[in-house]
Amino acid sequence: MLKVYNTRTRSKEEFTTLEGNNVRMYVCGPTVYDYPHIGNARSFAVFDTIRRYLEYKGYRVTYITNFTDIDDKMINRANEEGVSVSELATKFIAEYLTIAKQLNLKPATVNPRATEHMDDIIEMVELIIENGFGYEVDGDVYFNVPAFEMYGSLSRIPMDELSSGARVEVDDKKKDPRDFALWKAEKPGEPSWDSPWSKGRPGWHAECSVMGRHYLGLPFDIHGGGQDLIFPHHENEIAQSAAAYGIEVPVNYWLHNGFLTIDSEKMSKSEGNFSTAREVLDHYDNQAVRLYLATGQYRQPLDYNENAMNQAIQSLERIKNAVDTIKGRISILERIGSRESDADKKLAEASKRLRESFEKEMDDDFNTPSALAEIFTFIREINTLTKDVGGAAVLRESLAVLTELVGILGINLSDDTRISKEVGQTLETLRGTIEILLELREDARKSKDFAKADLIRDRLKQLGIEVADTKDGPTWKMS
Repeated sequence: MLKVYNTRTRSKEEFTTLEGNNVRMYVCGPTVYDYPHIGNARSFAVFDTIRRYLEYKGYRVTYITNFTDIDDKMINRANEEGVSVSELATKFIAEYLTIAKQLNLKPATVNPRATEHMDDIIEMVELIIENGFGYEVDGDVYFNVPAFEMYGSLSRIPMDELSSGARVEVDDKKKDPRDFALWKAEKPGEPSWDSPWSKGRPGWHAECSVMGRHYLGLPFDIHGGGQDLIFPHHENEIAQSAAAYGIEVPVNYWLHNGFLTIDSEKMSKSEGNFSTAREVLDHYDNQAVRLYLATGQYRQPLDYNENAMNQAIQSLERIKNAVDTIKGRISILERIGSRESDADKKLAEASKRLRESFEKEMDDDFNTPSALAEIFTFIREINTLTKDVGGAAVLRESLAVLTELVGILGINLSDDTRISKEVGQTLETLRGTIEILLELREDARKSKDFAKADLIRDRLKQLGIEVADTKDGPTWKMS
């Protein structure tokens, strides 16, 4: 029996669907104004794993994750770079899709964009006003928080503790400091759309209420996102959906993943202590990164550090070595023929025990670290038993079970995705060699030996390595 922790009720609940074998699931996607950091990658991987396990359990999952392609951050970044908001969105959506492929995320059923649903957003805002929960001031439209008695039901923040500042947007036009924007009147240089109130654009929270309803209907089963979205984003989503459509509980289960820390400090772009997902995935084996992201229970904090990544690399190698051990024994038995052995029964029992114990842990609110522990218990049994197994069939079944279960965690053990240890070492050697050459080039430039510096750059270019000089030093990429 699958139990999930519901943020709305602050308890683990038996998971039941609204419609037979179907699960309708919406996960808040990225605001595409910057490169995703490794904390964003954790959220991507968490909900991909949850989706995979639900599908393993036999559910048919409709999985929606959006792109926020219009908001204040988008506008500010586009202005800084001298590009349109649309061009900026295209750039960082492409980056997200690259990261998604590297992390082995299953494609979403739909990746809607906020700008594709302006008519739906305007219609929702009109309903909120008609139902007495919204008001317009000089072309701006606000949600009247005091009029909505259920406000705070998700975050459990008492109404009298909410004030301007923190995560409540300050605006003198509001009737109450706690009110939030549903529609923002156009400002010079901003993208805008026609509406009954003004040319303008939606508030950030409006899009997810609309897109969840558009693709999944109301109510739907699961809404996911990071813990930082509980307030105000998801709190405001509930208020909007209930006020517009009269649905008191628009989502049955609210799931939120914990923060990623770096060396025990909260990751923050404002503090500068973060690593982009691209940096991490370019530096480490992608499957090791995905395995690392499964080492923490999704609701708890997870610390990113070099030691944790090295442990993930070693763990991935243990899994791959177990696969090689099984395949090697199968190859031997195919040559010499099968025979009965006591080890056959023991390995078959171990495979069955793994599936049962894995499911038990995952049924407990998707407890991936404990599920991983069961996998490594099985690997120890593989290492002990396989050399004595006499039947290829039981080995193939054990391999199938192992492959299937690690696949739920996003690890692909198929031959065409495995990068050998030797290849990984070669890549590390190449990176180190290039860095040494760049250091020699920098020394030459400081000594004003520009001919030598240019020679190094040109020879690297001939090898397909492009060097670019930036204010933070030289960078390189494969051309």
